[in-house]
Amino acid sequence: MSPLASYRRLLHLAGPFYVLVAFLGRLPLSMSQIGTLLLVSSATDSYGAGGLAAGALAVANAVGSPLAGELADRVGQRPVVLVQSLTGSAGLVLLVVLTRADASSAVLTATAAAAGLLLPQVGPLARVRWRPITSPDRGQERLMDAAFSYEGAADEASFVLGPALVGLLVAAVSPAAAVLVAAGLLVVFGCAFAVHPTARLTGRAAGPLGGQGPLLSVVFVGLLLAQLCIGMLFGSIQTGTTALTTDAGEPGLAGIVHACLGVGSVLAGLATVALPPSFGQERRVLLSAALLVVLGAPLLLVDSVGALVAAVLLLGFGVAPYMIGVFSIGERAVPSARVGLAMTLLAGATGIGYAVGSAVAGRLADADGHTAAFGVTVTATALALVLAVAGQRPSRRMLAARAQTTEAASPV
Repeated sequence: MSPLASYRRLLHLAGPFYVLVAFLGRLPLSMSQIGTLLLVSSATDSYGAGGLAAGALAVANAVGSPLAGELADRVGQRPVVLVQSLTGSAGLVLLVVLTRADASSAVLTATAAAAGLLLPQVGPLARVRWRPITSPDRGQERLMDAAFSYEGAADEASFVLGPALVGLLVAAVSPAAAVLVAAGLLVVFGCAFAVHPTARLTGRAAGPLGGQGPLLSVVFVGLLLAQLCIGMLFGSIQTGTTALTTDAGEPGLAGIVHACLGVGSVLAGLATVALPPSFGQERRVLLSAALLVVLGAPLLLVDSVGALVAAVLLLGFGVAPYMIGVFSIGERAVPSARVGLAMTLLAGATGIGYAVGSAVAGRLADADGHTAAFGVTVTATALALVLAVAGQRPSRRMLAARAQTTEAASPV
């Protein structure tokens, strides 16, 4: 089946409306962090206060999303995402109200954390739905590869379009308007994702929470560390980009330059479906990790915005294939009743890595400039490669065992 045929088949099985709401439903999460940063910064006249609030939102979301994933595995995605969409939206609206009321930085940080705790992880939960959606098809594993390729590209696209939309709204209206639009999108498309008929295909696990089989295998722990590295890459690149563009007298270009990472990543993510099935997911992770190291090294040499744009754009071509491979292996590395928890844990690890990467890179940038910040990026790619090498044999064994189990369980 050709790549285009695979994507057409997915669209036919899920329906265009599902693809639309599953994409738009993830925009509020990508908008909320930078929206909170700009909102609180403008309200308090302090970038430190804005960064603290945005960081609290990101970390709280990373910590809370696995619990939501576990609940979704247990009772189904519909009630969990519906409640999260409504309460998360209310949290964002409350944040705007409190900034207008001149609340203290501590109150704004706590409110941002509460909102982050409640925001749904639509992207990881959308990945969970693809296996039951594709179950009627004989070529399910090939379609699952295509589905995860699409989801990786969709995540990257959302983190390009979301901040860009925030930038437009801030320029045209205000930071408060940007956060309110994010809240509105969450009510509309988060709820639409929650009540879509495909939600009924999830949440059939029985037994107490955490009792559906082991989760933390050697393979899965390695995948969590891999996503932590990717999060560090994201956070350090954003920090280094901000430092370089600010030094160049063009601080407004930081968001545009950072978006270039997503452009290359989206293109590469969509193209991964063309790889032959014989080229296993663990080998794809290894190849893309090596690519990240090679393409990340030039960041240590850039000294202009133009050179940075080229370096960041090229680096993006290694990001999505790496994440697609990690999430694909993760989906197969855990019991089927716990995939929601697994996907949200991987997403949460990315968020924690982002916070660590941005914090470390920020301190280094303050002391030694953008090159030191990009040193964190290069270090993260090197760690990702080490993890990919170490994970080859256990991942291959796990995938082979999963394939045998699937084949034995399939009807003759």
